[in-house]
Amino acid sequence: MTTSQTAVNPVLRVAPAEPATAAAHFRASLAFHADVSDVAAALAAGEDPGFVVLDSRSTEAWDQGHVPGAVHLPTALIAEQAGQLLDDSVPVVTYCWGPGCNGAARAALALAELGFQVKEMLGGFEYWVREGFEYETWEGRERRAADPLTAPVAAADCGC
Repeated sequence: MTTSQTAVNPVLRVAPAEPATAAAHFRASLAFHADVSDVAAALAAGEDPGFVVLDSRSTEAWDQGHVPGAVHLPTALIAEQAGQLLDDSVPVVTYCWGPGCNGAARAALALAELGFQVKEMLGGFEYWVREGFEYETWEGRERRAADPLTAPVAAADCGC
C-alpha cells in the first residue's frame, strides 16, 4: 500500500504546532477569554473581583435573566454610554446569549476600541444558567440545576 492510498488521520492532517507556538497561542487566548466557572468563582469570593461583568443583550433578554451584579449595556449603546457607566481602569468581562452568538465579541471589540481592557465570557448567559449559577430576572433571583453535560454533578468544580 502506498502513502497516497493510506487514509490520512483527519486530526493530524495538519500537524500540531510546536510546543512554544502552542503555548503562545493558548496564553493569548486566555488573555481574551474567561470561562463561566472562573467568573462565578471570582464573583462569589466575597471581595472585589477586579473586573466588572457587562451584559450586552437587549432589555428583553436582560429582564429574562442576567448575571447578578452585571452592568446592562447593549452593544449598540456602548460607544454612547460606556464612559458614563464604566471605569476605564477596571477590566470588563462581556457576555451575550451563548456560544452560538458573537454579541459578546462585538461588545468586547467596541469596548477595546474605546480603550477598555476586556475579556469575553465563554458560554455566555446560556452556560451561566446551564452550570447552575444563580441569575436574576425581573421577578427576582433564580437557579436551575446544573446540566450534567456542562458541570459535574457530584463536585464543586470540574477540576480544570
